[in-house]
Amino acid sequence: MPIIDMPLEKLKEYKGTNPCPGDMDDFWEKSLLEMRAVKPNVELLPASFKSPFADCYDMYFTGVRDARIYAKFLRPKKMTGKCPAVLAFHGYSANSGDWSSYLPYVAAGFILAAIDCRGQGGKSEDTGGVKGNTLQGHIIRGLDDKPENMLMRHIFLDTAQLASIIMDMPEVDKTRVGAFGGSQGGGLTLACASLEPRICRLAPSISFLSDYRRVWDMDLAKDAYAELTQYFRRFDPLHKREDDVFIKLGYIDIQHLAKRIRGEVVFSTGLMDTICPPSTQFAVYNKIISKKELFIYPDYGHEWLPGFGDITYEFLTGM
Repeated sequence: MPIIDMPLEKLKEYKGTNPCPGDMDDFWEKSLLEMRAVKPNVELLPASFKSPFADCYDMYFTGVRDARIYAKFLRPKKMTGKCPAVLAFHGYSANSGDWSSYLPYVAAGFILAAIDCRGQGGKSEDTGGVKGNTLQGHIIRGLDDKPENMLMRHIFLDTAQLASIIMDMPEVDKTRVGAFGGSQGGGLTLACASLEPRICRLAPSISFLSDYRRVWDMDLAKDAYAELTQYFRRFDPLHKREDDVFIKLGYIDIQHLAKRIRGEVVFSTGLMDTICPPSTQFAVYNKIISKKELFIYPDYGHEWLPGFGDITYEFLTGM
């Protein structure tokens, strides 16, 4: 197998390159206070999609900065007592996907919510209002503004707010709420469980949004991370502010949040991943202190990993 990153024995010890801001914990505690002060004003509107055993709703709630956030919401038609729940997070630039893809969880007796990230391919609102680039890329949106105005910070908070809303529903067993997703969805799964540590099981795959400096040092700021290159080309061509840029990106680097996770984790990665390099994913995994298991696919890159969907389903429905 060709090596595109560190040898596996070094990956298992790697703890990341991107610097962590000195006020990281305080920053996120203040951010969570802002989120909790928002009245979510949840709406559940019957969806056009119909299922013989699931009630399906278009959910809307208000997130930070007064953005209306959309999520698909599904629950069993027949419920006896409180139900467990699962949150689903999608890949970069996409949306919450097809209703039918979530029916196996409802068939197993679960409530499910799948969010549309603000400003991406779905129905959620991006209220904007930042200085600097808005042309390309959500990692760098707000990078020339205060860290409190970074768009990815708001998206992280949206995931935690969705989790809180679902947990507060009277029909939900808040002690049995899980989360899953791949690529950006994997990163958001980890962010959600970091900011809402009551998430008891999580299954991230090929995770994005980690160790930005490592991506840069590997000369892989392309594809999903291409906006890093574009940022420097447009706004710092001599790299005079390079260190400051990566420190600020540290606020939205999931490796620096991972220590907050309390739920049980199954995590998958492909060692041939040139989009989200394996070392960036190991940087997160190695900082998780809760019970965890890693599934390594030596010959796979940033793609569907055979069998991990089944592993995820059995893991989450086993709550």
